[in-house]
Amino acid sequence: MKVTALHLHNYRNYSDLILELSPALNIFLGANAQGKTNIIEAVYYAAMARSHRTNAEEDLIRWQCGEAKLKLAFERLGVENQLQFVFSREKRRQILYNGQVIRHKEMIGLVNVVLFSPEDLFLIKGAPAGRRHFLDGEISQSSPAYYHEILKYSRIVTQRNTLLKKIRERKAKADLLDSWDPQLALSAASVVEKRLQAVKKLNMLAKLTHRRLSNNQENLNIHYEISGMEDVTEDLISWYNSKLNQFRENDIMRGSTSIGPHRDDLILEVNGINLRTFGSQGQQRTGILALKLAELEFIKSETGEYPILLLDDVMSELDENRREQLLFFIKKERIQTLITATDQAYFPSLASSKYYHVDNGRIVG
Repeated sequence: MKVTALHLHNYRNYSDLILELSPALNIFLGANAQGKTNIIEAVYYAAMARSHRTNAEEDLIRWQCGEAKLKLAFERLGVENQLQFVFSREKRRQILYNGQVIRHKEMIGLVNVVLFSPEDLFLIKGAPAGRRHFLDGEISQSSPAYYHEILKYSRIVTQRNTLLKKIRERKAKADLLDSWDPQLALSAASVVEKRLQAVKKLNMLAKLTHRRLSNNQENLNIHYEISGMEDVTEDLISWYNSKLNQFRENDIMRGSTSIGPHRDDLILEVNGINLRTFGSQGQQRTGILALKLAELEFIKSETGEYPILLLDDVMSELDENRREQLLFFIKKERIQTLITATDQAYFPSLASSKYYHVDNGRIVG
């Protein structure tokens, strides 16, 4: 998979940018707050239909402009395609795929990306929600069916929580949960089964990568933790139905659903030690790097092609050895990569790469 061209019109601080990209490494250099990350964000948005920096789409529109456009030309399995997004301060966002209007859920998986930003360095020691979000994003890119299932599950939880509050306030009867709980159990089981399959493959890939990064000194293990379950060999649908019934009174009192994949976690361990609790900063960063490289391999194994790699200002956060390992992997596997940095000195051996100098919304390639 390759991005061939990017066109931004009144997007962030770009009035009109047409950018042809190299199929190899594209390195964007410049001082902070000049627009480097806006390029990364635009490619990420084209893949996920959302920004990793803001939930407000108006933020994407250039100051004092009423409309913005993002157009991405890409090649997938040898076929040229185009995605276009039109943002307006007055109307809903419009998405076009090869000139035809499509809905958000129809575009997931058309473009695959892996984003590595400084915020990801806190993935291990952050809250479980961040790790669930990482896992869901990875699986959704290679399985639109999973994306639809996780949306369905989220809707069921939201509707059940609304009902729980009404029951608590004596505005509804508790037996109404009898129709919602089997639906939630079925969807929860489907989500968790797919997550377990993905984590099994991700663990194998990350383990190999981590051993290489640590010079065979450490063993990384990733496993999926189902909240409240000790034995994952149980039938998931039956188990969820049983637990929802067991915690029903407690859920009514709290007004929220206490069991389900929205409570689960992804656990990373090195040599049997939980990285979140006991890992050193160096171990945590090596673990994250291994996880990101494994994500690339996972998506390739599921789709047949490497995704586009987006590295947003992470070179300054990695030591020299980790930078070299990362760049060696990218070059060896010929992965199209977009990198932002403030200093060209981070890339001493990449003279053949395509460099762009970014200055206040203007790019010189």
